[in-house]
Amino acid sequence: MSHQSFGLLEKSYINVPGSFLLGKEFYVPLCSLPLCSAVVDVAIQDYVADVVSELIYHNKSLRSSEVTFVFPLGPHMAIYSFQACSEDAKIKAVLQDETQQLYRGSTGEGENFDYLQYEVTESGEVFACFLGSLSPGKEMVVTLRYVQELSRKPDGAAQFMLPSTMHPYKTHYTCNCRTGKLHYSLLLTASLQSPRGVADVQANCALTPLIYTAQDHSTAQVSLAGTPPNHHLELLVYYREPTAVSVVVEKGDPVATAGSLLGDSLVLVTLAPNIHDAKPGQCKSGEFIFVLDSTSLEHAQDPLLFLLKSLPLGCYFNIYCYGATPVGIYPQSVEYTQDNLNEAMQLISTTGSRLGDTDLLGTLRTIYSTPRPCGHARQLFIFMSELPPDTEAIAAEVCHHRNSHRCFSFCFSTDSVSLATALARETDGEAVYVSSDNVIVQVLKCLKQALKPVAEGVSLEWTLPSGLEVEVLGGTPQFIFQGQHIFLYAQIHGKEQDMKEASGVMTLHFNLDGQDVTHKIQFPLCPQGDGRMAGHHLAARHLLEKLLLPEVVRGSGDEPMQRAIEISLTSGIICPFTSYVGVRTSRRAPWYHGPLALLSPRQSFVPCKILLLRGSLTDTSCFPKTIWNPPRWHTAVQESRIAIKRLINGIANLLQHGAHKEAPEQPPPSIFSLKYVDSTRFVLCSQIFGPWMNEAIAECRELVALQNVDGSWTLSSGLASVLQVEEAEIKGKMPGEVMEPSFWATVLAVTWLQRDNRRYHELCELLEAKAVTWLCSRDVSQLDKCLEASNTLLGSSVSPSVFRL
Repeated sequence: MSHQSFGLLEKSYINVPGSFLLGKEFYVPLCSLPLCSAVVDVAIQDYVADVVSELIYHNKSLRSSEVTFVFPLGPHMAIYSFQACSEDAKIKAVLQDETQQLYRGSTGEGENFDYLQYEVTESGEVFACFLGSLSPGKEMVVTLRYVQELSRKPDGAAQFMLPSTMHPYKTHYTCNCRTGKLHYSLLLTASLQSPRGVADVQANCALTPLIYTAQDHSTAQVSLAGTPPNHHLELLVYYREPTAVSVVVEKGDPVATAGSLLGDSLVLVTLAPNIHDAKPGQCKSGEFIFVLDSTSLEHAQDPLLFLLKSLPLGCYFNIYCYGATPVGIYPQSVEYTQDNLNEAMQLISTTGSRLGDTDLLGTLRTIYSTPRPCGHARQLFIFMSELPPDTEAIAAEVCHHRNSHRCFSFCFSTDSVSLATALARETDGEAVYVSSDNVIVQVLKCLKQALKPVAEGVSLEWTLPSGLEVEVLGGTPQFIFQGQHIFLYAQIHGKEQDMKEASGVMTLHFNLDGQDVTHKIQFPLCPQGDGRMAGHHLAARHLLEKLLLPEVVRGSGDEPMQRAIEISLTSGIICPFTSYVGVRTSRRAPWYHGPLALLSPRQSFVPCKILLLRGSLTDTSCFPKTIWNPPRWHTAVQESRIAIKRLINGIANLLQHGAHKEAPEQPPPSIFSLKYVDSTRFVLCSQIFGPWMNEAIAECRELVALQNVDGSWTLSSGLASVLQVEEAEIKGKMPGEVMEPSFWATVLAVTWLQRDNRRYHELCELLEAKAVTWLCSRDVSQLDKCLEASNTLLGSSVSPSVFRL
């Protein structure tokens, strides 16, 4: 918008009582406060990290700015301390009991931070706290402490990524265009610890030499060398003797009550067994349950066909359509056979017409109450068109059973994104937003992930000195899927006379490919750690997730809720029954500067909360909220809704000049326990596949429908119709050495799928693998002659390598 246009608006509305000029309504990009320096101290203990950071921001503008600190929360991360200091005041985030709170940050939930919705581009969860007014030339010092579970690389390394808030190298003002140097300083120090010993540290930037601080190399230190890198900063910590199991004991807080979570020692356990790929042709186990919204049956017919045909021999399956009452094709899962599949395909087309309103909760309870086939890991594929009712109870039900299954969630509307993400996160699955163009490709990608080998019958045994016992918080998962690394937190109850000399043994049992596997590890009970208690904070976060259990959500009693509140308040980790409050204490002059002041002179509380936004802020974390005078408009937002509407109407005539753009669609109201959803696990599938994908699906749908469950095709008129060759000609061109017509038919089908530059690869990769496996289990010597004949018949040039496993 030009200054002239702005002046016209100013003349039109400056005399309207209660009206004001609001920067966000003009959609002018807000400028960020520059980060001057960041001091980051990271303590990495095996696969958990405790981060303490001090961030200094400088207001280089010529006017005061209203500032909000916004920190995107990454996966498996929890803040436990925050404070900010300026020349005027000190602000500290504290937790309060929502059942007894005396103050709320605003008259409306979320209204304090509505403007953030206009400044984000990607999905994400953030911690936000209003910091008040910062005068020109003055600094704001932010101290933030958080803990995080670290990713475990396939080679056993612990991966730490420095958040962009502490290293905003992408932001335009942080880099000198001529020299390429960043305009802020970064001091990063990492202390490393593991009873197995620290072997090495690698990074994508320069580091100081690794310094060991213990003779047994169990502790070490390293720092960033030189200037900050002009790219993201990543550390990989390698430990000696990488194993499938790691155990670390962390001492409790001597000030905390003995027997409490913070008062007792804690065992940090990482389970990451090496699970090899399945051998070609090997029958696979697993229970695959497909849960369909009755309103999504139209979208799910083709995906379901491809899914069912791609399942492996040896598994179990079932299909549920949820409506007014849950309807299962079978009372419980059945073996994947040709007869059962044919029956299921006939029943599914008539099921949806009998259903009314969606009842996903009832369907899930029905599924969980049915017995799982012995030795088969349960995996759910849930399709949602609209957001079902009882969302909280659905998330609680899935959380309650998360150790016994995994969920893959597919949503056709943005309304169900939060729920889909929550279900996937709770069970270590995946959530995907799909459209009618890409749904088959996306569900098949998830099926490939679900078909990876799995360790079954997982159990832990503990051997400890007399007087001690271990409680695994949240229970032990029944399965470990390939590529998973599982964190467990176990509280040590009791007291041993001489903990310095005592040791314990943990034994991991599971079954893999029909063979029993055992991993045994001995660990010292002498607590490790530097007193920062990263494991305890993460254990508190893990334990608080039990609040999603149905008995808690349904309000069966106050005891679980009171315990959760106590754990949350003592650990500093937020839970559904607590909330953040920003407490301000004045350091010198009050903030009050006229009738539109943000806070009154005696106001001691400021807005502070965790938000689930449509996007994550990647550039920086401090945003001034004022573009023009008057500088303090935030209270006016709350008190002058009519003025805002007038202002919006007043600038409507500027639409044709491009000064105003359409406001983004507001996300659905957040649900209290779903604010913990890790939206970075949500996969937004925005690929544009184009008309060719729908055309490819239409071309190969009939061929897919004709495939048998063992991967073969039957020589029939239906197959001839798909191949567009006369059935008599197909039979006449069959090599004389072939004794089984299905063998010839299967070679023809695979050749047809391969003939056009792998056009159907994403759709039929699993189907082709089944077919090739079936062929190779027959007379392999017939393959070359059959392929030569099929290439001649179909006019293709498919390579023999296609049929070599």
